Amino acid sequence: MTTPGSGAPMRSIQIPEEMYLKIEKLAKEADFPSVDSYVAFVLEEVVQGDEAVFSPAEEEKVKERLRNLGYL
Repeated sequence: MTTPGSGAPMRSIQIPEEMYLKIEKLAKEADFPSVDSYVAFVLEEVVQGDEAVFSPAEEEKVKERLRNLGYL
């Protein structure tokens, strides 16, 4: 996984301020060192698609988080 600080080239994206603040709160709650590292982790999980195997309860939790972030 490419994460901030891993030495891999990085790109910037723009998101609405309200969404950033929600993500910032989630990142802090999950003990991530930064919003960037949390977003990179979440996107990596989403991009993996079928490679990631979640229990039905875990999958629902991820879907709920994505809904709260406005993605679903």
